[in-house]
Parts: sequence; structure tokens; C-alpha cells
Amino acid sequence: MTKAKGAAMRRIQAGNALSAFGLGFTVPYLYVYVAQVRELGASTAGAVLAVFAMAALVALPFTGRIIDRRGPLPVLVAAAVLASAGAVGMGLSDSIPAVVLSAALLGAGTAVMQPALATMIVWCSETATRTRAFATQFFLQNLGLGVGGLIGGHIVDESRPASFTLLFGIEAAMFLVLAAIALTVRLPHSPTLHDPRPSGAESGARGGLRALLGHRAMVQLLVLGFVLFFACYGQFESGLAAYGTEAAGIEPATLGTALAANTAVIVLAQFLVLRFVERRRRSRVIASVGLIWAVAWLAAGYAGLGHGSQAMATAAFISTYALFGLGEAMLSPTVAPLVADLAPEAMVGQYNSAFALVKQLALAVGPAVGGPMGAALHGPYIVTFVLFSLSVTVLALRLGKRLTPVQDRPTLATRTRVVAVHKPEDAVAPAR
Repeated sequence: MTKAKGAAMRRIQAGNALSAFGLGFTVPYLYVYVAQVRELGASTAGAVLAVFAMAALVALPFTGRIIDRRGPLPVLVAAAVLASAGAVGMGLSDSIPAVVLSAALLGAGTAVMQPALATMIVWCSETATRTRAFATQFFLQNLGLGVGGLIGGHIVDESRPASFTLLFGIEAAMFLVLAAIALTVRLPHSPTLHDPRPSGAESGARGGLRALLGHRAMVQLLVLGFVLFFACYGQFESGLAAYGTEAAGIEPATLGTALAANTAVIVLAQFLVLRFVERRRRSRVIASVGLIWAVAWLAAGYAGLGHGSQAMATAAFISTYALFGLGEAMLSPTVAPLVADLAPEAMVGQYNSAFALVKQLALAVGPAVGGPMGAALHGPYIVTFVLFSLSVTVLALRLGKRLTPVQDRPTLATRTRVVAVHKPEDAVAPAR
């Protein structure tokens, strides 16, 4: 990595960590804030969370092409300002229209940041360094969310709406800090904000959705991504939480302990896992995550259906979240950089946005499916998600057959002069 790329990467990662820190202040308390603090009711709080997700689904289909045509920097700055406005509005809102509008701004802004930041990381890294760059991003995101949530928990007071206004104000300020840091970044492809695109991007970006859908390896990765996020993140605060309290008799406070265990494993294991992952095939690493998550779901099954002591059930349930964290730490240096390595240079933004869209869709569908099952159909719920986890293994191994050697094992790029290219039947443009 050149000195210029290294300097740009450090600023991008710092802004990413600070924005995650801001999000951590409010994400755990959004439902309580709308339903109880502002006294707008549970139905309104549910609608706000739905609007938050739907805004992302509406914004992301347009994001990728804008990134590829205008560059990720102006998109990131605009998204950060939009999210900041939504956070300020949320902190001041005391009516249903106001909180819904604020949720739409906040949801759209935070969603658009994801592919913009990912594209900036791609532009500032090479195939051989991209794995570590995305692992660092994931580590800093979780660290920021965890620290923000911990500090926010000591500030928040349900009897004082002003304490929530303060939290949203801090979140808004962190988004503006991200925008300010981004404006100081000089991307290798874009010395100035007015010249953001790599050469040839205009013609390549016109390929659009048809070109992306014609790339079979990317389509398989999108399907795999949906299953990954549906079977894990889409269950954390819905189906798995409902299953834990209803089937396993887990106290609500223990859910917080389980989430803390998940974050702790990610933070402590990320760079230890990275050493293991870096020199192995990405497809096999993802396949092993499916097996780890299958074990996690079996542990959850024991917690709710094993008829052991309550202490054993609690330990098994917490271990479920910890195993999920181990799998997440293995995915962060594999999936996101793989999206980038599959993308033609002129379509990096569209590929990142497509993957972000699939993630948001899984996060929207996951609670809708898993919530009712986890609360009422305990046995079928566990069996279903054990099978989903095993399908991750199968899909990952199938994907590996479509990847070039360098795409599947990027360390080969440092050992050979062969350039990673798409297979002829999958090609949409020259690969990065």
C-alpha cells in the first residue's frame, strides 16, 4: 500500500469508527424512545423501525450507479449530512409524522453510507491488502457500537426526554464528523471532489443491473449473502430473542449479556481469526462459518428444548451468540472484499450497493419470519435455521467453483503475476 493510500485508509477507518460510535448511542433505545418516552405507542415504534428499514431498501437501488458516476466521496458526505438531519429530527420529534420522517432520513442516510465507505476502502486497497482492510472496518464498527451503547446506557433516563435528545444530538454530531473527515480524504482515483471517477468509469457504469445479473459468481454471492444475513443478523433481536425468552426461560436482561458476549468475541477474536483466514480459500472459510452457526443453533436448541437446568440453558443460549460472533469475525475479512474483487473497476459502487441491498432485505424479512416462529414454533424454528446454516456451507462450496484462484485466495496475488479475471462465461468487464 502506498503512503497516500495508507493515509486515506486511516482517515476512512477513523470516520467509520466514529459514526459507529454515534449509532451505538441510539440504536438500542429507538423502540423505547418512540413507544414510551414520547408516548406514541408500540405500534408507532414498530412502524418507525419498519420505515427505517424500508428507507434503506428504497435508497440503495439508486446508490451504486451514483457512486460509480460521481465517486463515493460526495455520496458519503451527502449521506452523512442526511443521517445527521434525521438524528436531530428524531431527538426533537414528539409527533407521529415527525418521527416517521426522521426515521426515513436516518435510515436512508445510514444505509447509503455502507456502499460508499466500502467503495472508498476498495479504492484505497489492493487485492492482497483488502482482506485486512475490511476486517479492520468490521472490528472498528463493532467496537464503536459497543462503546457507544455502553456510554449511552449510562446517559439515558426514560423519565427525562432531554437525555434522549442528547443521545441523538451526539449521534448527529458524529455523522457530521464523518463528513468532515471524508472531505479531507484524497482518494487515489480522485485527487479532488470534482474528479471522483477512475478513467473509463462512465462507459463501464452503464452496464447496470443487467450486467451485474449476468455475472453468475456475483449472483451466487448475493444469494449466499441473503442466507447469511437472514440466518444470523435477521434473528438477533427478533426470532432468537423471542425463542430465548419463551422456550428457554431467559430473562430479558440476559439478552443484553448475550449480545455483549457476541460483541466481545468479535472484538477479541477478529485479528486472531484474521491470521487464520488470510491464507485460506475464502469459499472454504465461509463454508466453515455455516458449520459453526449450525452448532450455534443446536446450542440454542439445547437451551430451549434440552430440559436441563436453567443455568445450563442460560450458558448454552449465551454461547449461541458467542459462536455467531466467531462466525462474523471470519466473514468480515472474506465476504466484503470478495464483492470488491468480483466487481469490474467501473462498477464497484453498484456491486457494493447490490450486496448492501440484499443485506437490508434479509434484515427486513428475517424478523418477520423468525419472530413468530421463535415465539411459538420452537422445534421447527431451530430445525429451520440449522438447515439454513448448513445451506451456507453448500452455497459457499458451490461459489468456490466459480471463483478464480486469486479471487478465492487473494494471497496468491503476492506470489504470482497472474491477474484475477472473470471466467469467460461470467465476464461483464475486465476484473480489478
